[in-house]
Amino acid sequence: MECFSSPGWFSISTSSLLGLNSKNKLSLNRKGRSFNKDGSRCMSMSQTADESSVFSYKKLIHFALEETNTHTLLSPSPLQEKYSSLLAMDDKMELQMLSFEAPKIRLLRSLCIEGSDGMQVLDFAAFPKPEFDLPIFCANFFTTAKMNIIVLDLNPLHDIMDQEDYKEKYYKDLIPLGLKYSELLPWGGKLTSESLRFFSPIVIWTRFSSSPHNHSVLFSAFKDYYQAWLGLMDRSEEETDASQIACNCEAQHRYLTWRSGKDPGHGVLKRLIGEDLAKDVITKYLFNGVNELGNKTFLDYFPEYRCEDGKVNEKRSMIGKSFENRPWNVRGEFIGDRVKIV
Repeated sequence: MECFSSPGWFSISTSSLLGLNSKNKLSLNRKGRSFNKDGSRCMSMSQTADESSVFSYKKLIHFALEETNTHTLLSPSPLQEKYSSLLAMDDKMELQMLSFEAPKIRLLRSLCIEGSDGMQVLDFAAFPKPEFDLPIFCANFFTTAKMNIIVLDLNPLHDIMDQEDYKEKYYKDLIPLGLKYSELLPWGGKLTSESLRFFSPIVIWTRFSSSPHNHSVLFSAFKDYYQAWLGLMDRSEEETDASQIACNCEAQHRYLTWRSGKDPGHGVLKRLIGEDLAKDVITKYLFNGVNELGNKTFLDYFPEYRCEDGKVNEKRSMIGKSFENRPWNVRGEFIGDRVKIV
């Protein structure tokens, strides 16, 4: 498999993969699920420079890939052959996907959607290999012409409520970073207690109106958080104990099982590409590993969601509680029992 070893060559290649300088792209046919090459407009590098001020989440993907390449050796993921681009049912919006792997990264992948009405979606994540207990980098951004809904975090692989040593290992030095952006990007309101277990004390969960200033702050937050994650990756050591590797693997499978079953962004995909294709993209691309890293089902991990007929309850929350305010203090200590719960 050919690897990205030259920074200069990599820079050009990521531009090409992002559609900035591409002559061909693979599209997944919605109906027959066959793969066909179709023409796409070729944009020169000068055009790219002229449009550098245009708000686009593709810039964050480009930044992340180039930055990652300065820390490790990226290789295209086998998923890239199938999941490259997908046309929405309206034949107007295109879903663009990129996926890579690296010595410590099982899957680094992105999904980017841009609509003519100002709608943009970014789903960017980095999943570590089971030999490493790294947090999972998570950026889920949904933007319209007027509003933005944002989640940005280094999702803990293990439960930081019960494992204080894991929290100390990965988040102690990042608390100042979280405080900085929690001031600039205030808490976005109700967050269910079930979702909270997959977030860290530095999570950015926010809503804000669209403006150049707010988008600039968001871009800075993404870059700082991703660089922080890369720093953790650089310092991480490979686990050799088989039982701990198995524990890491199950923890990631549990995370993937929750996200593939209850992620709120699934509705957007279903509206764009239909239920069948949405399920395929969710389970085999966005949360790849849910069918490979373990055999447990959603109800094995989360039995409280079991209905009388044995099916999974469609509700987002079974506890029925949500946090109106940030449930961590300035030291990163959980104070959920003292903040307003609705």
